[in-house]
Amino acid sequence: MKVEQIYTGCLAEAAYYIESEGEAAIIDPLRETQPYIERAEADGATIKYVLETHFHADFVSGHLDLAKKTNASIVFGPTAQPNFEAHVAKDGEVLKLGKVSIIVLHTPGHTMESSTFLLRDENGVDYALFTGDTLFLGDVGRPDLAVKTDLSREDLAGHLFDSLRNKIMPLADEVIVYPGHGAGSACGKKMSKETWGTLGAQKQVNYALRADMSRAEFVKEVTTGLVDPPQYFPKNAVMNKMGYESFDEVRDRALQALSVRAFKAAWAEEDALVIDTRPQDEFAKGFIPGSIFIGIDDTFAPWVGALVPDLKQPILFIAEAGREDEIVTRLARVGYDNAIGYLEGGFKVWQEAGEELDQINEITAEDFAKIYNSGINLLDARRVSEYETQHIEGAFNFPLDFINRNMSNIDREKLYYVHCAGGYRSMIAVSILKSRGFTNIINIQGGFKALQTTNLPLSELVEQATEL
Repeated sequence: MKVEQIYTGCLAEAAYYIESEGEAAIIDPLRETQPYIERAEADGATIKYVLETHFHADFVSGHLDLAKKTNASIVFGPTAQPNFEAHVAKDGEVLKLGKVSIIVLHTPGHTMESSTFLLRDENGVDYALFTGDTLFLGDVGRPDLAVKTDLSREDLAGHLFDSLRNKIMPLADEVIVYPGHGAGSACGKKMSKETWGTLGAQKQVNYALRADMSRAEFVKEVTTGLVDPPQYFPKNAVMNKMGYESFDEVRDRALQALSVRAFKAAWAEEDALVIDTRPQDEFAKGFIPGSIFIGIDDTFAPWVGALVPDLKQPILFIAEAGREDEIVTRLARVGYDNAIGYLEGGFKVWQEAGEELDQINEITAEDFAKIYNSGINLLDARRVSEYETQHIEGAFNFPLDFINRNMSNIDREKLYYVHCAGGYRSMIAVSILKSRGFTNIINIQGGFKALQTTNLPLSELVEQATEL
């Protein structure tokens, strides 16, 4: 028996590969199928099952393409109603895989179809539990992401309480917990950095598994402090439930190398969004006017998902040579299937063609500290929780997550300085503001980390952030 976690840091997502006697199962695969197919081929194994713990909201799963290419069966837990051929298993149903068994445990709460998969080894001993978004290390799945349900988040939290107490906590402490996500995912509030652990350890440290916890206490703790999920979450969940276009077709359409002339024509004709994925330092020195920065070297896909409202938005992109396929893949992972090409030769050919250029105005943290005063307009692009912990006195919280909603609250005539934690998010924010006609915007290099090294006054908020 082999068990491997295939972890993708950009999405803080874990897929799993299980193999026994030449038969394999893949749990919660990402959109691209080739890594899973190649992994099975390396073992001389046939993929028998594609197991889905639930209809995911934070990424588009690869279950349809993977099943089509391998003739594997797609398996969901009880109550799932997918709009495609799949096996909807019964609670407690046993799936045979070589010499091992996988037991389907219906664990509603995160969503109503949510299920966990219990792996029993060749001797019939419970070995590992693949919990999806039901149980994380240090946390549990948030109960407000279900697709089209009449149940309140409090109702779902109650179901989750029962699932944990009746299906998961009675299992042996030695059982390994393999969750669907780690720290950084928006599917929970306070996940641990570790990506696997034992159930016994979780009973000791996970607030949601306290033995003396009442249902009312659980519901209150699980539902308190939830922030709005990224806007793409419900749209991805619908794609996972209803089906989607083959990734191969998406990829072929997106990997169109366009000349400067063709790029400009596509931009105008398709009313496309141009995303510049280069390193932020390069973007700041020069970029195509009207394009926005979302760098590929950070959490690219989740920020596209948070900031681009329409999954069908035509997208053109600027990339470093050789990274075009990576960009298309990461866009498709969160449902952005309408990339229509990239600038062949990158930003350099745009410059060489004598086309119009723009730059980002920047200032170092040290120089900002020299001009800082109580009347300066300072926008803090970090999340509310970060701002509440500590911020520069006089700064307004302007979270990048909600920039489209909050943009109307700032004055085009005023000069604004913008920072985040380290510079990535503020560069995105400044680029978006410039694309919308805000010209008096200056980015603070190094973000809050750099500002903390100066003599600027700091404030802490205990209760609520000051938002624009």
